[in-house]
Amino acid sequence: MAAISSFARHGKKIVAIGRNYAEHIKELSNTTPKEPFFFLKPTTTYLPSGGKVEIPNGILCHHEVELGLVIGKRGRDISQANADSHIAGYALAVDMTARNLQEQVKSKGLPWSAAKGFDTFTPIGSFIPKSDVKDPHDLRLWLKINGAFKQNGTTSDMIFRIPRLIEHISSIMTLEEGDLVLTGTPAGVGPINAGDVIECALSDGEGKNLAKLNFGVVDREGGYQFKP
Repeated sequence: MAAISSFARHGKKIVAIGRNYAEHIKELSNTTPKEPFFFLKPTTTYLPSGGKVEIPNGILCHHEVELGLVIGKRGRDISQANADSHIAGYALAVDMTARNLQEQVKSKGLPWSAAKGFDTFTPIGSFIPKSDVKDPHDLRLWLKINGAFKQNGTTSDMIFRIPRLIEHISSIMTLEEGDLVLTGTPAGVGPINAGDVIECALSDGEGKNLAKLNFGVVDREGGYQFKP
């Protein structure tokens, strides 16, 4: 368990599910997928709690708080019935998105990799053992900016539930020990700016706190510059 708890250092990939909460789909005027939809993020995007997200020059950066699944056992073509046995635990995460860059590349039919892949763009909390979570579909997750609620949702609103996500992803690519699956974000996504203080939390259906995640925001010096 010691190795899996350090998944952010040893995992090979982050698989991020998009459009898995109906209200979030509506707020971005997207279409509802007929099957789970995902993209990949590099593990170099991980940012430990207490760190600072770096916003690249010219980027409109949006927050998306999510429940992460930490894979504990390698698997391919995993059935929904066996999905739970491949999950070692959970983590609270934020999928940061360069929204203006994403909209630009989407309009051209190009991939989202850059919009999701900047360094520091996956703030990540500590590993939560599976035994601490009675029902992963009965968890509340929220995000505050400077003390004000921006996102406050529940995993019960997922369109595709966790076993279906594991089944779908593993039918395409092998899931390996230490990989992280981000399960989608509830409504309320929006911008962050340099100087903001971000607080996130995850609690169970009884109100017990399972995780907290805090980080600051700065403007990145040098590197990429967005050009409209």
